Amino acid sequence: MSLNLFFFGLLAILLITSGLAAVLSKNALKSAVALVINFFVLAGVYLTLNAQFIAAAQVLVYTGAIMVIIIFVIMLLNVTNDKIAGEFMKRKVSVAILVAISLLAVLAGIFSALYSPNPALARNSMEIGTAQYLGKVLYTDYIIPVIAIGMLLTAAIIGAVVLAKKKVN
Repeated sequence: MSLNLFFFGLLAILLITSGLAAVLSKNALKSAVALVINFFVLAGVYLTLNAQFIAAAQVLVYTGAIMVIIIFVIMLLNVTNDKIAGEFMKRKVSVAILVAISLLAVLAGIFSALYSPNPALARNSMEIGTAQYLGKVLYTDYIIPVIAIGMLLTAAIIGAVVLAKKKVN
């Protein structure tokens, strides 16, 4: 069993555990934190599969943007109360240790994926996951779908602006 496969299995277990924690938690803030951990672990899984661009997009788009919005909405709605916040602060040491161990496992998986490629994968798999290769394929083989999605997004933005525009009397 290779080291890359070991870290893939470890990250898969962490992925399932953090996903279950996000779904089963009754506290919205704890669910959001579990979801952030889930997104980071998923990026580590992508790295073990030599998909560097998808891993970077996972961290930037989901962890960076969407989770900021979710946490902003949770804080805006003031979902937490003093009892839950006090209970969370009492367990902060155990939570911090659990998060630190999880993040160390994710970092170990990331470094394993970067420095010990799996020879069982395709010979050119290291270049397939790069942004340059993805851009080349998108703008040569898949140019029609890219243009169609661009037009669809432009129409959606124009529609949102028209709907949000205030009527001037």
